Amino acid sequence: MKHIRITVRPDLDRAPPFLRYLLDAEAHEEARAIDWNRGDSELSTHLYEIAGDGGRFADLARETTGVESVELSAADARVSYALIELRDAELPIFGGSATAIDRTGLVVRRPLVYRDGRIHGHIVGDPATLQSTIDDLPESVSVQIDAIQQFPSADVNPATTLSGRQQEALRVAVDLGYYDTPREATHADIAEELGCAPNTASNHLQKGEAKLVKAGLTAFTSSY
Repeated sequence: MKHIRITVRPDLDRAPPFLRYLLDAEAHEEARAIDWNRGDSELSTHLYEIAGDGGRFADLARETTGVESVELSAADARVSYALIELRDAELPIFGGSATAIDRTGLVVRRPLVYRDGRIHGHIVGDPATLQSTIDDLPESVSVQIDAIQQFPSADVNPATTLSGRQQEALRVAVDLGYYDTPREATHADIAEELGCAPNTASNHLQKGEAKLVKAGLTAFTSSY
């Protein structure tokens, strides 16, 4: 079983305005396709997370032929969520891509990240099947395979690098509100739950956090 990291470059001249907005690095901090569902052979539903002007995105979507409906969580929030229902046949950049990807042997991991004019994603499955999928994509979509790794791996799931005690310490810290703002727990609180000294709890947290941060930075920089 392989984990495959890909970069997708849609043809912006053929992309609908709301998709071009998601790919515009100056329009928002980041956007993500959180999930999607092809409810029948004609309609599909897509959930987007937008760290930026969600109202602008919703307006562009409503003006697009083939978009049946748009629901926006909060247009004035820093991060908003948009639920879009669209007709695949009228938006082939979506319908053609979905038809190509919906096949045995591949799973697309959510979310897809929109950044700097590209879509970054991860697929689990067989590389040969992925290549045949790429060959069947519409001309309006270009896909580059960036990396192929064994699944699972430290790059795919950083938690696999954590010791059992580090995982336990991090879970307790989250449960107690150690990472909340304002912070609701101390090293002593975490140590009490773990049954160890505060210094030991602090050591578990620091080592676990360092591993996760390094893995996160590696994943971020390797997507360029």
